[in-house]
Amino acid sequence: MRFLPALGVLIISGLLGWFAVSTNGPESFPIKLGLDLAGGTELIYRANTDNLAEDKQGALNSLRDVIDRRVNLFGVAEPLVELERSSAVAGAEEDRLIVQLPGVTDVQAAVDAIGMTPTLDFRIATDEVASGTPVFAQTELTGRYLKKADLQFGSASGAGVNEPIVVLTFNDEGAAIFERLTKENIGRTLAIYLDGEPISTPVIRETIAGGTATISGNFSPTEGRELVRNLNFGALPVPIELVSSNTVGATLGASAFEAGLMAGIIGFALVVLFMIIWYRLPGLVASVALVIYVLITIAVIKGVPITLTASGIAGFILSIGMAVDANVLIFERMKEEIRRGVGGREAVRIGFSRAWPAIRDGHLTMLISSVILFWMGTSIVQGFALVFGFGVIASLISAVFVSRVFLLAIVPEETSKTWEHLLEAGFGRRTHQDT
Repeated sequence: MRFLPALGVLIISGLLGWFAVSTNGPESFPIKLGLDLAGGTELIYRANTDNLAEDKQGALNSLRDVIDRRVNLFGVAEPLVELERSSAVAGAEEDRLIVQLPGVTDVQAAVDAIGMTPTLDFRIATDEVASGTPVFAQTELTGRYLKKADLQFGSASGAGVNEPIVVLTFNDEGAAIFERLTKENIGRTLAIYLDGEPISTPVIRETIAGGTATISGNFSPTEGRELVRNLNFGALPVPIELVSSNTVGATLGASAFEAGLMAGIIGFALVVLFMIIWYRLPGLVASVALVIYVLITIAVIKGVPITLTASGIAGFILSIGMAVDANVLIFERMKEEIRRGVGGREAVRIGFSRAWPAIRDGHLTMLISSVILFWMGTSIVQGFALVFGFGVIASLISAVFVSRVFLLAIVPEETSKTWEHLLEAGFGRRTHQDT
């Protein structure tokens, strides 16, 4: 019966190995490579939030969602769109939008993929006049609340001439804001601004319920269709400005991936060699557990999925050290019990029991560190923290559970001198019977 748990672990390991190898096709679970490994373009935009009176974070989240939707509509594979708050040299902070487009190495094509999405907002006329021109004040109604835009033809001026009319439909929140805005400002002019320019200045005659507004005049049918298309692609709640761009060639990305992969293979091979030479049978068991650890980590990376970056590979390699460290603690405790004359399997049980508090505390502190790095770090640091965090969990499973199951299945209850030699001695050391 003692072999059944080990058999179960081997079966699960086989399934993990099958998942890692057989699901590499593009229609299954391929490993997603980050920009630094796959090559591509990174665009950094500055978001102008100066005119936002309230709910700044909500507007920025809406901006991120709109750009993400627009990039996906242009067919860019696996884009990454995220917000970042950056400190300028003078100490002032600014909001930035980072867009990563793997596989796109043409910067202009990347900028075109983002497109010049219009910024839509509504402004109400005030009692002030500047240079003979009415002054319009910003309202809370912006393109953030736009649900859809449609092109219709009708007579907005009452002259009986069909002209293109863009009908805007707001979501529930926007409809409530629009109704309140028209109710409180009857008789005033409500200007509709697109990209900072007024395109329509209707006068509010009555309260408008239902969440629809119209834009008429000043454009041809072709321009109206273009406006509707752009608005439906996403009316930006805040204007953005491209401040920098960076391109990583596919060849450079492939070289970085191959270098990271080779470093991982060499490091893993050296660790396995050291464990077998120094700890003999337990070292061999630990090496098998490390292979299972690698399979678990790859399964998590592919199944979640996690975008693998160069920093993520570094986190993966570092977590191997955590798995080895746990096995070293366990094996040293086992040898202490064997030197005290404790039998084979009982020495394994006691060794794991006594090593567990140190292993638990070490892995817990590393896990807390990875959570903090992921929560507060930039995208590069987050890639490292995410892979390292999952690697720490996988190393805990492989060291505490897998190694224990295999050793309890292999080691007999009572050990002979041969078994003591295999379990206790290592390179350059002798068993306690030889001293």
